Amino acid sequence: MINQIIYFWRKDLRKVLFFYESKRSQGDHFFLYLFLFFILVNITCYWLAMVSAFPSLVFGKTFSYYFKVQFPVGIFGALFDSLSFFITIFIIRRALLTINTKVYIAHLSIDLAIAILATFWVVFVFIVSGWAVSFIDTLGQTEQIIQTYDHETSIDKRTNKYINTVNDALINPSKNIQNIYFGLIMGISAMLPTMVHFIMFLKSFFQIIISIGKGSKVL
Repeated sequence: MINQIIYFWRKDLRKVLFFYESKRSQGDHFFLYLFLFFILVNITCYWLAMVSAFPSLVFGKTFSYYFKVQFPVGIFGALFDSLSFFITIFIIRRALLTINTKVYIAHLSIDLAIAILATFWVVFVFIVSGWAVSFIDTLGQTEQIIQTYDHETSIDKRTNKYINTVNDALINPSKNIQNIYFGLIMGISAMLPTMVHFIMFLKSFFQIIISIGKGSKVL
């Protein structure tokens, strides 16, 4: 049964690869459009996460700060997503060339590692993005005002703050539902390849189940 599922899974992956190749060959601006698409996805996820998880920050006095943060978040997020996209395409090509089922699954499982790395990338992005915005905001300000923003403009303090937040979320997940939810929403774009593979697997699985239920002969 697993071989039958893999057979249909491969067919769907070939269709996806063919679609990508056809779009890529249609113009010279494919990479630019892809990057802009991921910027849009990341900014959309950012606002969805902020509004639903931390509405008081968005609609409060800190709106200006979080409005500015969206731009580096979108750009840094798009960099990671674009890189993971091309890694995924490379993995798909390699997976389709192999005959061994275990090797095929092992190739596609690499996307799970990318999804995990995305979690750490999200943390890095917010450390750097918040630091950059706060640093620019304090340019030309008095030393006294700069000192009040020290927890935001110090990269070391921001790093420790986010590391402590991640550690606390791992130790006490029930007390950090908002932060975990926020991270999941922000990681949607990076998890797209994994989600596509999972959906294709489920599609192939149910296709076989339905065929067996109808008494049809499957390959």
